Order: sequence, then structure tokens, then C-alpha cells
Amino acid sequence: MPYDCLPEPWNSFFTDIDGALSESVELHCLGGFAMAVLYQLDRPTADVDLLPVGSRFVNGYLIEFAGPGSMLHRKHKIHLQVVGVAPVPHNYEDRLVELLPGTFKHIHLFALDPYDLALSKVERNTQRDRDDVKHLARIVPLDLGVLRDRYLKELRPDLGNPEREDLTLNLWIEAIEEERRGPTLQ
Repeated sequence: MPYDCLPEPWNSFFTDIDGALSESVELHCLGGFAMAVLYQLDRPTADVDLLPVGSRFVNGYLIEFAGPGSMLHRKHKIHLQVVGVAPVPHNYEDRLVELLPGTFKHIHLFALDPYDLALSKVERNTQRDRDDVKHLARIVPLDLGVLRDRYLKELRPDLGNPEREDLTLNLWIEAIEEERRGPTLQ
């Protein structure tokens, strides 16, 4: 991780949330926030995408307190957002990476590992998602065999349209391999 503490406004945002809590909360982060903090992605994002883990009370309270349109959102110009549609591999919890352990009293921030983070983007597959996966492939660098294996064993069985996502994954792998080969001379 490139940071000793979260950069602003993230640090102040989470400090405010932490101060309002009376119990420990695990937040499983993905998306641009996780990409920026763990994998040095230099792209602004105004939200912290979270997987829906924990009690409904905690998730409901947190979203009310720090979600879109909340007082904290207005104060810090960022917000929490529970993402209900992102596919994640079956055993992602076993591979979570804790962000800055011990920084907060009640909040424990975790991010998906780079392979699970990439695979969480396979269904949406926007240009930004493709760019994020290529970024992970460069920074980590991703082992394409691990990416494909995890997709086949832990994600594909739960996808609504696995044939389409097979094509997406294959295109991602081809693009990464092409980038790794470098420019070709004509």
C-alpha cells in the first residue's frame, strides 16, 4: 500500500464515520476507491463502493449517515455506496486486504485482492473497467492463469450470461498480452 494514512478527503471522511460508531464494522471495498488506495490508480472517484456485508441495521445506518445526499457527503464531497450487482468470486473474503489496520477504532477497511477486483468488473465491462483491469495487470502484475482459473472456478458458475463474460475475459487477456508484448514494428 502506498499510503501511511488515507489521503484527504478520505481520511477525514472515515474519521467522522468512525467517531459516530459504537461497534466494529468491516467494510469490504471495491471500485475506484480500492483501486486508488491499493493499486495507485490516479482517477478521481466520489464514492466508496461497498459489498453488502454486515447487518442490515449497520448497512442502513451507514448509508443514511454517509451515503449519497447525507450530511457527510455534503461535507466531504464523497459518500459510501453499497453495490448490489457486482459479481465477486466465491472465496473473496479469504483474500481481502486490510487497509491501514489500526487506523480507526471501529472501522476496519478491507479491499478485494487484485484478481477479485478485476473480476468484479467482468459483467459491466465499460471502458473504465477495461482500463482498470489493464492498470491492475501493469501494477500488480496480474498472473493471467490465476485470473482465468479464479474466473472459471469461483465466478463463472454464478453469472447470468457466462458465455458473454467468457468473451469479455478472453478479450481482456488478449489486450493485456498484447500490451505486455509491446508495440510491433510494421
